[in-house]
This record gives sequence, structure tokens and C-alpha cells, in this order.
Amino acid sequence: MADSLNTTQSVQSVALGIEYDGRNYFGWQTQPEGNTVQDVLEDALRRFLTVPVATICAGRTDRGVHATHQVVSIASPFRRAEASWIRGVNTFLPDDIAVKWACEVPAGFHARFDAVSRTYQYWIFNHPVRSPVMHGKTGWVWRPLDAQKMHEAAQILVGEHDFTSFRAAECQAATPVRTIKHISVRRQGNLIGVEISANAFLQHMVRNIVGSLIYVGTGRESVQWLADVLEAKSRAVAAPTFDPSGLYLTGVEYPSELGLPEDGLSPFGF
Repeated sequence: MADSLNTTQSVQSVALGIEYDGRNYFGWQTQPEGNTVQDVLEDALRRFLTVPVATICAGRTDRGVHATHQVVSIASPFRRAEASWIRGVNTFLPDDIAVKWACEVPAGFHARFDAVSRTYQYWIFNHPVRSPVMHGKTGWVWRPLDAQKMHEAAQILVGEHDFTSFRAAECQAATPVRTIKHISVRRQGNLIGVEISANAFLQHMVRNIVGSLIYVGTGRESVQWLADVLEAKSRAVAAPTFDPSGLYLTGVEYPSELGLPEDGLSPFGF
């Protein structure tokens, strides 16, 4: 490497912006069977630094879920220039994972606990015939969807609520209360994009919301039905969990004094 390792310097705390295509991985978090984004990234960091380094992410994405703006914090025993982190780690990463940016942060920075909000986008291919090109990159709904009604229903979820109805049965969060800051639905040709920003998310929360919005969009349920689902505080009354393929982590907000980028590229230009 161009930069020599320097063990006389103090530990360097670094935030890395990661982009990945989740189709080939069993989600972000390390699992016994391996083949996760965290496994691959930590192996690349070990090869770059020649020592193991643990990672903490802003959002633990599920199997098949993508990210254009995952944020990872590490404590490195060696100091590197920000550009060196990008070039060096990417040397050891496969084509479907990349470090997009690197920033030095104060000691003790925690990618998950220091985050103020997170933004996800879900993309639906809405066409009578499935698309091989969109396979694994979007969800697919063959029935016509009314994006305006979906958007109208989505506004019911804005604010602080108990999101038990949209929470996975195995979710281990201490409380189901979350605050959605923004949610919007819009059509772009055969694509419908759903964007949700919240202080935090429950397991499968976005995919469960999208599934219920699809019920509204196809006319199976009314706009008001979503308010009834929210009020019921029961997973049994909402729509099934929707396909992970169209879900992307696209933004993580931190306190402004850290100076970290807040957004990645929208996969389809939201």
C-alpha cells in the first residue's frame, strides 16, 4: 500500500459509507453460515490493515436488501488518509460491495446509536408482465396501482406511533414506538417509489408498510383502512411482509457537527 502503517499514532475512529447489492448475501449481520455483507467487509478490512477490525452499521439490512448509503463505524489501530480507506478497502471487495466515502470521526462514534434518522426507499415494478431486468432489484405487482391513493394513505403513518401492526413477530426492539418524519409515494413510468424517513425502524417495518400500501393501491382496501391497521396494534390485521428485493437503505442522518454525508444515490432517481 502507498501509506505505511504507523503504530505510534492513536487509534483512528472512522465512518465508512458503503454501497452494496444485497442479492448475493444473507443480509448485513454476521451469521453462523457466513456469506453476509459484514463478513465480506470485515475480511476486506483485515486484509487492508493486516489485523481484524470489528464493524458497527447504521441499519442491519435483511437478506436480499440493498444499500446505497449504509454507514459503518470502525476503530482502527492504524491511521490512514480518507482516500486511502476508499482505495485500499475496495481493492479487497467484490464488485457488488464498495466503500463510497470515508470520514474521520470523534472517538466513540457509533454508527447505529449516533444516527438521528434513517431513510429507506422501496421500488415496485408495476406492470402486467414480470421483468427479468428488474428481478432482484424491485418488487413486482402485476395489478395496476394507484400511487396517489397509496401516498394519501401513507400520510396516516407520519408522526410518533405504536407500529406493532408493522413489526415482525421476531423483532427484539424494546418498544414498538417509532417516529416517521416523512413518507411519500410517487410513480415514475412503470415504477412506483416509496420513501420513508424515521428516527428508527422495527424489523421488517418498511416491507410490512409497503405490503399494506399495495393493498390500498390495488383497491383491495381503502385509504382509511391503513388508519384502522395502525390503531389495531396487531400484526395479524396488516398485509403480508413484501418482497425484500426492492428495498434500499439510502440515507442516514447524524448530528450536523460531524459533517457526514447524509444520502446515497437513489437507485431509480427518486
